[in-house]
Amino acid sequence: MSREFAALLVNGFRRLGSGCRGLGAAAVHRALPVAAGVKGKLGGPDPVGILISVVDHVEAAIRTIIRWLRAAIGHRGLGLTGGLAWRGLAAVAGIGMAAALVTGLSGDGGEMQVANLAEQPASEIRPVRDVRQEPRPLGARHEDWARIARPITMFGLDSPELERQAPAYEASRSEDGTKREDVLSFGAFTEAKPYLLLRLVVDHGDDHLTQPFIIALVREAAARGMSVQRSGASTGLTSKFGPVEATDVTLSDGATERACVGFRHRGGDTPLRLSGWWCGGAARPADRQLLACLIDGLALLSAGADQALRSAFAAAERNRDGACSPPRPSAAGRKTSSLDAEGTATSLKAAAKR
Repeated sequence: MSREFAALLVNGFRRLGSGCRGLGAAAVHRALPVAAGVKGKLGGPDPVGILISVVDHVEAAIRTIIRWLRAAIGHRGLGLTGGLAWRGLAAVAGIGMAAALVTGLSGDGGEMQVANLAEQPASEIRPVRDVRQEPRPLGARHEDWARIARPITMFGLDSPELERQAPAYEASRSEDGTKREDVLSFGAFTEAKPYLLLRLVVDHGDDHLTQPFIIALVREAAARGMSVQRSGASTGLTSKFGPVEATDVTLSDGATERACVGFRHRGGDTPLRLSGWWCGGAARPADRQLLACLIDGLALLSAGADQALRSAFAAAERNRDGACSPPRPSAAGRKTSSLDAEGTATSLKAAAKR
């Protein structure tokens, strides 16, 4: 057993020696032009000669070990136990794998395949975008909107849950004229009454860039001088316009904190997007079912020549939740008017005579 193990050990060292010779030859071949340049610039001893000498000494040491192993086998063997022999066999297998790896690295004509980053062709170098000169396009910012001084009220919401509070109404239009933003605010954030902020965007453009729900909610609150202190997991609720994202949030204006429900509807195939938050009163906290009914109570009061918006509201009325309050007659289509999909826009001159 000991003689067989020693023979395997000798073969392993012989393979390692062959691999080292191949690796040394490849390294010398690769280093010749570099070493010549270094010698020409710095002077002093020849680095190629030093490298060849080191390789020769390593090879001589391996040959000496092989001769010693052969002499030990010929006289008395190694005297190893069975357990040590098996461990040595595993070591020899590792030496053989190392030798094969060294031989593989020294292949391909004896030249090392070393990646040189400095020699990459210009076509493979990926250009780095300068964010200061080429920023990523974002959606329309607040300063890109122009405030409408005396806007025509396009949307209305009448719900007993809002305690018949009159809304504060403001509207803006984008510079390119493709988007209009209407904001309805019921109540005051600092009061204990129900508070609803509803932002509606009519968008007929092709760019529907959206941000993650929580990020958009944080930015919208910051635009109103508030911050999101805490937020929960986002869930979905159903409205007449389609699915709506909703999450429990704690809003603060620096002095007052209120538990609210943030929401967003991204529009989908319709030109209308809506978002905002709903904060309940002292008698009844905000909940998702009540929020869905508030969204279903939204009515279109004036659409002008926007046929797509009228059609969207007419289609949405067929999806109302029966548990909510009944729709207004003008919104339900019980009487054909300019608000219905089949109706025609009323001229401003005729409306003024009335």
